[in-house]
Amino acid sequence: MLDVAIIGGGLCGLALARKLHLRGQDIAIFEARDRLGGRILTAPRGDGGGLDLGPTWFWPKTQPLIAQLVKELALPDFAQHDEGAVLHLREGEKSAERIEDKRLYDDARRLHGGMTVLVEALARALPAASMHLGHELASLRDCGDHVMLAFKTGEEPMEIAARRVVLALPPRLLCEAVLFTPPLDEATDQAMLGAETWMAAQAKVAMEYRDAFWREQNLSGSAFVTHEQAVIGEIFDACDMAAGLYALGGFLALNADLRESFGVGLPVLLESQICNVFARNVEPLHIHYQDWAKERLTCSAADRAQQGGDGSHDVANPLLRQALWDKKLFLGGSETAARNAGYLEGALDAARRIERALAALEAKKATSGDALFDDMPVNEASLARFSAWVDTRADEVFENYRRRLNRALASQERDNLTQVAVLGAMEEVFQQALSLLATLPFDMDDVAIERGRTALTPRIQKPFGDLLQSIMDDVVAFNQTSCALSNFPDEHKLSQEYTRVIMQDIAAAWREFSLSANGLLLAKRREAQRQEVS
Repeated sequence: MLDVAIIGGGLCGLALARKLHLRGQDIAIFEARDRLGGRILTAPRGDGGGLDLGPTWFWPKTQPLIAQLVKELALPDFAQHDEGAVLHLREGEKSAERIEDKRLYDDARRLHGGMTVLVEALARALPAASMHLGHELASLRDCGDHVMLAFKTGEEPMEIAARRVVLALPPRLLCEAVLFTPPLDEATDQAMLGAETWMAAQAKVAMEYRDAFWREQNLSGSAFVTHEQAVIGEIFDACDMAAGLYALGGFLALNADLRESFGVGLPVLLESQICNVFARNVEPLHIHYQDWAKERLTCSAADRAQQGGDGSHDVANPLLRQALWDKKLFLGGSETAARNAGYLEGALDAARRIERALAALEAKKATSGDALFDDMPVNEASLARFSAWVDTRADEVFENYRRRLNRALASQERDNLTQVAVLGAMEEVFQQALSLLATLPFDMDDVAIERGRTALTPRIQKPFGDLLQSIMDDVVAFNQTSCALSNFPDEHKLSQEYTRVIMQDIAAAWREFSLSANGLLLAKRREAQRQEVS
């Protein structure tokens, strides 16, 4: 039986698999496509260059996870070209307006060879036998101590068993294509349906040229087309000068239905649009085109019907980050991220969250056995057990918050709903933590005490740091996505001042917990000393 089955070979699934493999866990990736990468898709060239038809950029200043991964894997990167004027074509029959000294991409960077090199590097870090292509998940069944997964493979259906399962797929696709037994709860199901899939209804083009003719005119290559007949809405420089690749990329302005109706004539329209914007009669060497709305493994029926934004909303509904089926089932993928949802950074944020949750569960399991305490100093064992307990509290605390909030709404309360519910949930977990500490054995004889504080107290406080941040992130995101709170503007989108007041309340409860925990340890020391005297 597998320790962890990861469904989806995109960035989230691959990054998580790499971390779990390094920890020695028995993992496997199951990908429905005949390739890895998911929405990372690069049109290859024989000379090593590549043109991205999926995600293209990352921003090191605001996206530390992807920046660190690129550094760890020693992948060569370069700055997005952003020098020169930007063009804006407002009317189809007129010339484009030239806008000088406008920078659009800040510190955006790209990878030499395209984003596929990231996928390839992650795949190389995994055993070949752990990656299974052409395996489309059909159903999941909770079997108590494990999950049974059924796949369509193009041949005979197959089943595998895993202790834990990570679904690193767009949530809407899971709702549409996967049978859950038992069914997921209604709130989670609605959160999944509400998670717009990044780029799902969009299309992207990359056009190769003999030279970068726009740079000769001191143009950045960036352009916007906003008239009603626009075919490409946004254009950018897609060159990789180190590989001798001269290209322009763009996002189509046409919706999925119009793109399909133009059919074989679309390449001509794309070429004409570029000529019109740059006022140059230039013919591309190659046109690379990807319509994600035609990808059933990317675009759900809900995404195609919506055809709205690009799916990147920065934060996702926190219900998508809760472990399901008694912590055997986890939702992953960029659409579930606490930060940068829809971006590459979001995929890594989701992978990190699940990695930490799985590590906490393993630690809790390991520290629950008496045998381990025989090999560990008593204080280290007690601290390890306490830390593992705190690391697995996030879902319970957030559910507590939701219950308190729902009770307040049902009672038609209107004032300080979030503040009261968050504080109540945190005070409850602090009280539970104190109860656990009281049962754990500590040897206080040689523990230093300075100004009334034991040396163990900071180590008891430490695990709560991530929990406090996680809860506030989830509360803010949940309130933003809650229809029930839409009639309470101050609660729906928490202001900085309101958030500050909530944090002050939590800080006060935190100080009270810390004092009580320290007092409990001091009491254990006094009790041990009394027993020695007697």
